[in-house]
Amino acid sequence: VGDHIFATMYSYGLHLPFTDVRLFGQSPERGDIVIFPFPGDPSVEYIKRGVAMGGETVEVRGREVWINGKPLNEPYATFDPGKEAVFGVKCEGLRYCGPLTVPPGHLFVMGDNRLDSADSRVWGFVDEDTVKGRGRIIYWSHDPREGLLSGYRLTRLGSLLH
Repeated sequence: VGDHIFATMYSYGLHLPFTDVRLFGQSPERGDIVIFPFPGDPSVEYIKRGVAMGGETVEVRGREVWINGKPLNEPYATFDPGKEAVFGVKCEGLRYCGPLTVPPGHLFVMGDNRLDSADSRVWGFVDEDTVKGRGRIIYWSHDPREGLLSGYRLTRLGSLLH
């Protein structure tokens, strides 16, 4: 919350205006931080990490994500129990989900703050064709919940996203 990010908006190809054609297109890869319209309100852009690709089976077991029966190494994932929220629509809460098979041409995405993230566990898969770009660098970080005089995270400035 509060990170402001530079992104490359043509990482996955160039969309020709007024068409569904994408030139030089490539698919997002596992671990990419992708920007896409929120499935519940396409006027709002979301940013989440791609965890599972089309055709893969994903399962969330507590703090571990399993892809095709193997645990995924995720050093970027955080688990702050004080932030836990239960959105649970597609899954029972945020701690257990699946196994689910990702449809071809779709992504299963998750927020890095795993216990406080509305993501594919809640609203389902993201269509690859709607992905607009890839997050690259944090240029400013301030948690607005901390107030105007505190909540600045200067150590995050200039951090590369991977």
